[in-house]
Amino acid sequence: MNEEITRVLTMVQEGKIDAEKGAELIQILKEKEETTSKPVEKKGKYIDKFLKIRVVSSENDNVTVNLPIKLVKVVLMAGHSIAASLPESEKYVKDIDVNLIIEAIENELDGQIVDVKSANGDTVSVIIE
Repeated sequence: MNEEITRVLTMVQEGKIDAEKGAELIQILKEKEETTSKPVEKKGKYIDKFLKIRVVSSENDNVTVNLPIKLVKVVLMAGHSIAASLPESEKYVKDIDVNLIIEAIENELDGQIVDVKSANGDTVSVIIE
């Protein structure tokens, strides 16, 4: 990018473009560099995040699960199937859309992606942070 900025400055110095146009070109070059370098930074940081599942029951049957994103896609389908087959946890996981969670991970979404509150006070939250 430094070569490109130097060329723009040379064009300004030689009078081929005015200073205002030169500033515009330099700004465009900087924005271009930011957009091409951000996905690598974001991906490196994203892979270190956790998928956090919180179940709070009105009967005090609480569950807290913290899974590294690195492992989530591998164990998500199997874990959901197992939990759905257990009578004690079936009511808590039956409405969780596993495909939605996988899509969220593939799109590097961040923050709360599932928030379920039942009439009897039970809550289920799925958060990526």
